[in-house]
Amino acid sequence: MRSLNEQSMDHFMYRLIEEELGQQPIGREMRTRFPPEPNGYLHIGSAYAIHTNYSIAERYNGTFHLRFDDTNPLKEDIEYVNAIIEDMRWLGYDPGRHIYYGSDYADKIYEAAVALIRRGKAYVCDLTPDELAANRGTLTEPGRNSPYRDRGAEENLALFAKMKEGAFPSGSKVLRARIDMASPNINLRDPVLYRIIHAEHYRTKNEWCIYPMYDFAHPIQDAIEGITYSLCSIEFKDHRPLYEWVLRELEWTDPPRQREFGRLSLTGVVTSKRFLRQLVEGGFVDGWDDPRLPTLRGLRRRGYTPDSIRAFTREIGGIRTQSTVDISLLDQCLRQDLKPKTVSVMAVLRPLKVVITNYPEDETELLAIENNSENEALGAREVAFSRTIYIERDDFMEQPSKGFHRLSPNAEVRLKGAYFIRCDEVVKDPGTGEVTELRCTYDPQTKSGTGFAGRKVKGTIHWVSAEHGALADVHLYERLLLREEAPEDGEDWTAVLNPDSLVKVEDAVLEAYAAHAKRGDKLQFFRHGYFCVDTERSMNGKPVFNRIVPLKDTWKKMNARGED
Repeated sequence: MRSLNEQSMDHFMYRLIEEELGQQPIGREMRTRFPPEPNGYLHIGSAYAIHTNYSIAERYNGTFHLRFDDTNPLKEDIEYVNAIIEDMRWLGYDPGRHIYYGSDYADKIYEAAVALIRRGKAYVCDLTPDELAANRGTLTEPGRNSPYRDRGAEENLALFAKMKEGAFPSGSKVLRARIDMASPNINLRDPVLYRIIHAEHYRTKNEWCIYPMYDFAHPIQDAIEGITYSLCSIEFKDHRPLYEWVLRELEWTDPPRQREFGRLSLTGVVTSKRFLRQLVEGGFVDGWDDPRLPTLRGLRRRGYTPDSIRAFTREIGGIRTQSTVDISLLDQCLRQDLKPKTVSVMAVLRPLKVVITNYPEDETELLAIENNSENEALGAREVAFSRTIYIERDDFMEQPSKGFHRLSPNAEVRLKGAYFIRCDEVVKDPGTGEVTELRCTYDPQTKSGTGFAGRKVKGTIHWVSAEHGALADVHLYERLLLREEAPEDGEDWTAVLNPDSLVKVEDAVLEAYAAHAKRGDKLQFFRHGYFCVDTERSMNGKPVFNRIVPLKDTWKKMNARGED
């Protein structure tokens, strides 16, 4: 991966701000902000927006603000506020004491609206929502003036005051800016500034029944807080003229500057709040923290680390337009983060019993096995070895195919960190013919670390002592979607969801070391991938291990072969 200096040089936003500040300095410290609406949970796309704003403030030794855009009482909740704060702190972008709420500026935003009315720049409109939409025009045709556009300032002030007092029902009137209904930018065609909503707000309760639109509240909130750069995703580029119009008409000195960066999409991932809500409420996943979702809560529960997500956002660099990034990059960042610092243990997910007939029945041997082959500082641990062990069912083949180098009748393999064993007998269920047990012999001269007496075998497999192993349930996660693109509006979810996005394995056998892992701990299961102890436990009290990511990216290879 690139160094931080290389990433900084590649970020177009850094270069843009450097150039602008050189031509027109701002007479205050750098301040940026992240303004989420508390109507859902943060996701991986949010992390990119947070990083962009946070890193700009950090680069200039400035201040980063978290400000909740809570001006719609119909959607917002304190649950989301608390979750956003918690997720941002977990991610490492702590705003500290700089946490603000748009609803705290309600009086000042109202005063700004009154000032615009007095200057003839805003008016109360009685058109219905459908009439407003019909009069707005199209990309090729201008809009039509509202019949209420020429109301005088005094009448508008009186009507707006009555709106505030609750004299009119929800949706019956709005306050609009008086700009230009023929503007080629539809956002300047007398946009709505305030609407009537009779609903209890999670913070201000019933103090207000009129609420400002985001495009009106946003620049005023930025100006109040002394934001220098309001960094938004690219879909707000056409809204920038309205942002600047509001501040100019309010005669704000040294106003904030809005600049846009590209919106991040990931292959095979749904980040739309609307679509995520459909997945949760439709029961396709088991909540907002489902490990298959790209919410920060889901990624956290699955086992992704803050370091890996921050590395991912840095690696992307600056994007100018709508861009799609392969989700495999995030997985690779995670592997690079976990590889040098996780202990590798043996876990048998689908156990097959092996009896080593020439090993003493009542003997247990403690074998020293390294914790991480690439990091000697993690040391080694003692693993119990005994007469009866479990191996992976897939590591045995009665009639081996070409290239199969694991255990088969009369063949020999190495047990990781232990001995060579040879399969002498295969025991089957007489009714089904299923292999139920293997009877093997071991060569005591081949103990790991002794040089194997000059002998070699092609295959090494993992194992767990039947007497000393611990039971656990394992959840194997794959991509939630069967394809790279997110679904379209109205598309049947069942046609795009991967039916094998979650495979639950019950009664896996793990070596004793893993049994002591605590909630959130991460381990590498030899040959299976990286795993994390889930926050949940199985119904019978066993720990649950989530596979965070395989050791290699197998998804592309599977799709290339046409497999689901």
